[in-house]
Parts: sequence; C-alpha cells; structure tokens
Amino acid sequence: MDEQPGLSDQYRKSSPWPLFVAFGLALFEVGIVMAEYLFPVAVGGMLMFVGSCVGILRESEYIHNPWKGLVVSAGVAFVVGGVIWAFTTGSVKLRGTAILVGGAILLFGGIAGSLWQPEPV
Repeated sequence: MDEQPGLSDQYRKSSPWPLFVAFGLALFEVGIVMAEYLFPVAVGGMLMFVGSCVGILRESEYIHNPWKGLVVSAGVAFVVGGVIWAFTTGSVKLRGTAILVGGAILLFGGIAGSLWQPEPV
C-alpha cells in the first residue's frame, strides 16, 4: 500500500505564479479606484499580472524565451489599451491609459532583456 496514494514524483512541485496573477489584478484595480493617488500602483499591478502570466507560460514550457513573451504581451497591451483609450471615457479610459503605460514598460523591458540576456551554454 502506498504511503501517499494518488501522488506522483512527477507532480510534486507547486507554482507560485497564480498568487502573483491574482495579486497583480488586485493591485491594478486598487490603483484605478484610487487613481488620484495610486495610479503608479495600477501600472505596477498590470506589470505584475503580465509578468506572472509570462512566467506561467515559461514554467509550463509553452514559450522558451520569456523576453519575447514580454514583447508579445506589450503588443497585445498596446492594442487592448489603445482600443479602450480611444472609445471610452472616465475611469475606463484611465484603465486604458494604465494599460498603455504598462505596455510601454513591458516593451522596453522585453527588448532590453533580450539584448542583455547571456548566451545559453
């Protein structure tokens, strides 16, 4: 009889990324609700959310280079944020602005990281 029935040695680790995905979304919304004082928190929450999503994709081996994942995510952020920013008003437009600012930071970080990434051995 097994000491731990149903568990496999192959699946013994757990991923920390889902916690950061949820925390990033919460920070984004808190930053939007209190935008007068906490707009940078909204941008940081968006960066945490997207970075964690890219981390999940890297950990599960859907992508091999996280820097390229950040650049693609920045492109998606520009499209989504641009549509939101162009066609809405009020606090929804503020969400679009936060997404556009976060997309610019993601693009810069993804390009910089891919340029300075050490060569694989």
